[in-house]
Amino acid sequence: MQPEKSPIADLPLRILENLSHSVLMFDSRLVLDYINPAGEMLFAVSAKRLVGQLASALLPAGSHLLAALEKGLNTGHPFTEHEVAVTLPGERKITADYTITPLAARPDDSGLLLEIQQLDHQLRISREAQQITQQQTIRALVRGLAHEIKNPLGGLRGAAQLLERELPSEELKEYTHIIIGEADRLRNLVNRMLGPNALPNKEPLNIHQVLEHVRQLVSVEHRGDIRFVTDYDPSIPDVLGDRDQLIQAVLNVVRNAVQALEGQPDGNGEIILRTRARRQFTIGQLRHKLVCEAQIIDNGPGIPEHMQKNIFYPMVTGRAEGTGLGLSIAQSLVNQHGGLIQCDSRPGHTRFRLMLPLETGAPTNEPTRRQQP
Repeated sequence: MQPEKSPIADLPLRILENLSHSVLMFDSRLVLDYINPAGEMLFAVSAKRLVGQLASALLPAGSHLLAALEKGLNTGHPFTEHEVAVTLPGERKITADYTITPLAARPDDSGLLLEIQQLDHQLRISREAQQITQQQTIRALVRGLAHEIKNPLGGLRGAAQLLERELPSEELKEYTHIIIGEADRLRNLVNRMLGPNALPNKEPLNIHQVLEHVRQLVSVEHRGDIRFVTDYDPSIPDVLGDRDQLIQAVLNVVRNAVQALEGQPDGNGEIILRTRARRQFTIGQLRHKLVCEAQIIDNGPGIPEHMQKNIFYPMVTGRAEGTGLGLSIAQSLVNQHGGLIQCDSRPGHTRFRLMLPLETGAPTNEPTRRQQP
């Protein structure tokens, strides 16, 4: 009678199969012997198609990871690298930590164990949490600054009005008019920096109605100059939000796209409005079961790289006549809905993504396993 096989014998394989990071094993010729399910997800190809291929066939020529595998095979020494830009098939780029471990003592006959931990998701969460914290800090600073500015402005304006009554000449009153006008302009600027003071009056609304309302407004303002393309996901459920505030947020982002297209030849400017549902998505450090992603994409010249990290701060603008408040206010309005605006830009393609939670229950701060960035 054959002895019953112990489940412990399969334990190493079961552990590998359930790891959240990718594990690949190569022989001494750098032929792939094994890849776990996380590795299949990373390469977006099944193990049946990958096993038996050379590393040079799996990874693009000149890949940093391919050079590292050859180094590990030649030296026989394990090593780890952190936050490396790794190029995968299809020129897909990720940020990852990886470890290469030789599987035998002699370099000439050793195979290699490659472990890859993708960091894009964690880096995005960290970056978003930092962005939300910075926005909250800036908003608190602006409120304090506004208080310090508006009080003296009120006194200055009142003194100018009293002085105007005592002046005998209309020519002299022209100077007090300038003082009063500039005080009012500064007060209005401060009020715009503060953004809406009212809390959002949330109710179920269709995000596509919000986008269409903005599209119609901007189309009337710039009749024929810009082409709008819509790509909506009709399955997205209603968002719980303040209609007026969300219209204002989307309008600010779309108008920013319109300004970016001002230098385009007539008829070449294009803005794409797109919606998608994202499942098990993390905003900041909170995971949501379902999130609405509204994308606003333009084919303008793009945002300069040195400005991309700061575009949601007040008074940051690339236009001489701009105030830099539109995107800051839009971010503040979306933050009040538990969401976030993200941006990525290159010449010819600038994309703003408005992420809004869709679930009615409380989100969780539990991290999501194997979430795609």
